[in-house]
This record gives sequence, C-alpha cells and structure tokens, in this order.
Amino acid sequence: MSIKEQVRLVRESLRDYPNVQIIAATKYMDIEQTQELIDAGIYDFGENRADEFLKKYDHFKDYEKVRWHYFGVVQNRKIKDLANRIVCLHSLERLATAIEFEKRLQAPLDCFVQVNISEEANKQGIPANKVKTFIKQLENCKKIRVIGLMCIAPLTFDEEVLRKSFQKMQRIKEEIESMNIPYAPCHELSMGMSNDYKIAVQHGATRIRLGRIFLI
Repeated sequence: MSIKEQVRLVRESLRDYPNVQIIAATKYMDIEQTQELIDAGIYDFGENRADEFLKKYDHFKDYEKVRWHYFGVVQNRKIKDLANRIVCLHSLERLATAIEFEKRLQAPLDCFVQVNISEEANKQGIPANKVKTFIKQLENCKKIRVIGLMCIAPLTFDEEVLRKSFQKMQRIKEEIESMNIPYAPCHELSMGMSNDYKIAVQHGATRIRLGRIFLI
C-alpha cells in the first residue's frame, strides 16, 4: 500500500478527532519517503537523532509548510543544531537542557515535558510524581513554554494497560493545567504512536507521533 493511501486511512480513523495533529516520525524514512508524505499533505515531521534531523532539515528547508519537531534524547552539544530550527521539543526532561536552549533561542520554544508514565528503568522521562516540581524549576527559563506533556506508553498489546497509562497522563495534565502557570499552560498531550494512537486519542491526545504505520 502506498504512503498516500496509508495517510488517507489514518485520517479516516481520526475523523471523530479533527483537532488531533499528526506528526510523522521519520526515524525509519529516507528523503524519498518523507517527500511522499509531503505530497500526501503531511507537513509536521519529527526526528529523534540530531544528525538525521539536520540532513532532512537541510533538504526540505525551502518548503515553507514543513515544520520540524524533535522527539529524542537531547545532548547539550547538539542543542545548537536544534535551537531555532525546530518548532517544538517533545522530550524535555532536564533543567540543564532547558537552560542551554534558553541561551540559544531567538524566540520562545514550545516544549512537552516527557513523563516516564510506565516507570520503566530503561525509559527516558520524569517520574509522574516529580513532574510538577520539574515544571516549577523552569520558571526562570523565559523562552521555554511548556505546552503539554509527552509519554511513550508501555510496549504492549494489552489495551487495558495502555488505557491506564493514557488516563494517568490525562490526569497529570489536568492538574498542571489547573495551576494556571503562565509559562506552562499545559493544554496538550503528545502521546500515541502507530500501535496505540487510536487509544491515545480517546484519552485526550492532541499530538500523535506516527511512523511505521505509513510504511506498511
């Protein structure tokens, strides 16, 4: 099945969720496949490796509609390559990262705080019970705007486990939202990937990160 047809099917599956934004995760895609997504009307892309991001960013830099997001672990030495090129960072989890971005940003950057919702030792992200504390620590980073929370759900086909994770994210988001922090409105949830996005949108996901589903 073509990438264009896969995009059509994904959009059809989201017909009851018109406000959900699709971000194509291009980790497993080459330049030609990324171009096919653009031709199918997808303009938001996310990478999780800085070198691969730069390669694709440079190739598509003349495409006015294309916007780049970053999902991956952020190494401080790579922040200079990301700042002022991405529209959104989905993986903020360290104060040092925020401070380094602050030094380099020319304009405020939308960010998602990454939450280790499954509390797995091998996963990135802040423990759920420390998210509020972390967000309060960002007060002096004037160019960091926390628009929401991000998670990577447990790798499982157990829908009940997935639902509980997404419901927990929704609760944490609502708690932070109710705090009315000017620099952390936290209205958004970046959660749901190719295998679980249909469940994620049922529990408040506003950004979904899809990659492999377009390559079926």
